[in-house]
Amino acid sequence: MGFADILETVGSTGKFQIIQILLMFFPIVLMPSHNLLQNFVAVVPDHHCRIRLETNGLRYVNVTDKLQTEELLRVFIPLDQEQQLEKCREYSSPQWHLLDLNKTQGNRTEYDTQMCSDGWTYDNSKFKATVVAEWDLVCNHKSLKRIAQSIYMAGLLAGAIVLGRLSDKYGRRTLLLWTSFQLAVFGICGAFSSSFTLFCFWRFLCGVALSGAMLNTYYFAVEWIPTKIRTSVVTVMNYSYTVGQVVLAGIAYGIQDWRWLQFAVSAPFFIIFLYSWWFPESACWLILNDKADVALKQLKRVAKLNGKEAEGEKLTIAILKSSMKKELSNTKDSYSMLDLFRTPVMRKTACCTMLVWFSTSFSYYGLSIDLQGFGVDIYLIQVIFGAVDIPAKLIGFISESYVGRRFTQGTSLILAGSIIIANIFIPKELQAVRTAFAATSKGCLVAAFSCCVLHATELYPTVVRQTGLGLVNAMARVGAIVAPAIRLTGDYIPFLPMAAYGGMTIISGVAAFSLLETLNVPLPDTIEEVESRAKKGSEKENERKRDEIPLQEAHIALMKQTV
Repeated sequence: MGFADILETVGSTGKFQIIQILLMFFPIVLMPSHNLLQNFVAVVPDHHCRIRLETNGLRYVNVTDKLQTEELLRVFIPLDQEQQLEKCREYSSPQWHLLDLNKTQGNRTEYDTQMCSDGWTYDNSKFKATVVAEWDLVCNHKSLKRIAQSIYMAGLLAGAIVLGRLSDKYGRRTLLLWTSFQLAVFGICGAFSSSFTLFCFWRFLCGVALSGAMLNTYYFAVEWIPTKIRTSVVTVMNYSYTVGQVVLAGIAYGIQDWRWLQFAVSAPFFIIFLYSWWFPESACWLILNDKADVALKQLKRVAKLNGKEAEGEKLTIAILKSSMKKELSNTKDSYSMLDLFRTPVMRKTACCTMLVWFSTSFSYYGLSIDLQGFGVDIYLIQVIFGAVDIPAKLIGFISESYVGRRFTQGTSLILAGSIIIANIFIPKELQAVRTAFAATSKGCLVAAFSCCVLHATELYPTVVRQTGLGLVNAMARVGAIVAPAIRLTGDYIPFLPMAAYGGMTIISGVAAFSLLETLNVPLPDTIEEVESRAKKGSEKENERKRDEIPLQEAHIALMKQTV
């Protein structure tokens, strides 16, 4: 008997679970709005050097929009190879003679040019206000845009490391309340940032909060849901993240000012903070942390909501502790991260899962955080990228449930990497084809992501499961941090970012095939059990090969006789 039996007593699929799951969908729907916010608040509008005309020897005035005709602009700004205005350079001195269209012009690249000396003029017809236009994150400063996203991802990493431990120490409900409040406050502060440095600071803290909110939202759902429907519930919750991606496109289309967009995706977390007070603390966590008396009260409350008040009244502290004797004994043993690398099978498992999680996150965010680079309307491609998750998660769920975790993980990663690399060779003029390839590879990565969590959970034994999941989750965050930085290499070698995303994904897909298969295999409790299973599996494989050799020899002999 364990906590699952206790949960059955008070109702495992009753009114309480239905209300709780419905309330959990709301924060998950809002999570993509922060993870992918960079696509809309940091859009790079069309721009060129700001032009000023000297009216006398002392004073300068801005050229008005009416005066900035094509003829006037070409006096001050050279053209690039595509005969478009240079974005970052201007003539060292006005070339007034270029206004004479009847006069034969020489090669315009021969004239002296310089970097923009008086700022930039931005086209606000598509995007009313972005952080790029507000703080001039273009030309020599364009790397700051990528750095801002990496800083946010660093916040996710810090949150996973720090808040994951605090959640185990202080409880799921406490951390969910704090992170929801923190995300609302810091997100709104970010909307009113007076400088780019402050904007990055608040975005970092938003990343910390979102990471904690994400962890505790899933913890809450899993720890109050019975095993028999857990996979289905988590799958449905994953689909709410998909809905959130489409919702983000709609919100961003309606609010094209980055400050109000930041405000709009942050303020709703105040509502989540308020209704989260209704949630009871995880009874499983309470019992494991020597708070069985509080757990008893919460279980009786759940039993009352589920119409099983009589069954709930029969529970006692002694029954709770007796039912979870095995779990309580496991908490007394001390394990560290070093235990993940002490034995051969655990060491291989840790290294391969770290590579898989890093590469999946690395490539996923590499594709998802630079929608503008595809040359398609960013709102449309955000909807496409969100919608592709629906079939991808469904196919992944079916494959991992009937074919196996290892096959699904490895195949989806290799396929994603191959498509990413193939997209390098598709001409930019074929935007529809490039977009289709990008969406397909993103769908494969989504399927891989869905399998990552389930496979890793089943690979690590109970005694180090949280430690192992914490390690791979940290590697995923590192991948997300590195992804925007790799984009910077595209300024020097255009195909290098996609080659890096695709190559790493293929390598990790190959590594995934060396992991153990866990389909229909009970969860291991100890490290020794993992080692023993791997050894038995290896022995069976060797026996199968030994049996095949005589059969092959007999077949060869039969062929010789026939000849």
